[in-house]
Amino acid sequence: MVLRLCAGVIAAVLALAAGPLQARQLNIVAIGASNTSGLGVGEQNAYPAVLERLLRQKGIDAHVTNAGVWGDVTAGMRNRLDAVVPKGTDIVILQPGGNDLRFFGNKEARSANIAAMVQHLHARGIRVIVYDPDPVPRDFYQWDGIHFNAAAHAKIAATLAAQIAAAAKPATAAQSSAPSPEPPPTAAPPAKP
Repeated sequence: MVLRLCAGVIAAVLALAAGPLQARQLNIVAIGASNTSGLGVGEQNAYPAVLERLLRQKGIDAHVTNAGVWGDVTAGMRNRLDAVVPKGTDIVILQPGGNDLRFFGNKEARSANIAAMVQHLHARGIRVIVYDPDPVPRDFYQWDGIHFNAAAHAKIAATLAAQIAAAAKPATAAQSSAPSPEPPPTAAPPAKP
């Protein structure tokens, strides 16, 4: 009887200590230039922040880091890639922007930098989403014709959230359909002498 009671207490303590099973947080880094950083709309209205809010509304525990740097070009993004994409990152959103061509770069070097970043991140086991529409819809721009307006950031975030949520559903479904662990065996009562 005492052995059974001890086994029951140990099982209860272990169950309370383990708590409910929770999925690991989805870590996302958005790397780019001034549009990623939210120039003209504020960081809280930039697509990385809006994306984080949308994913959480969909029940996905996500943290999105905004690694946008005003004036950056793809060579700069490539150079700082490992510094801004820490170990444990699940997804990188690469928004290369137009500064390469605006600041005397060329399409070939820009394409080579994008390909190199994607290859490097894949080698690290990180999923990459390149957001690089061509052409960018005219209604996406602020008065300067360069930077995205708040409505554009919201549309970009919604598009990315749908992509990420669609990819996350199979994993979530697999986790919820996995069999629950068997309860710990209980000790048999001691044999009577």
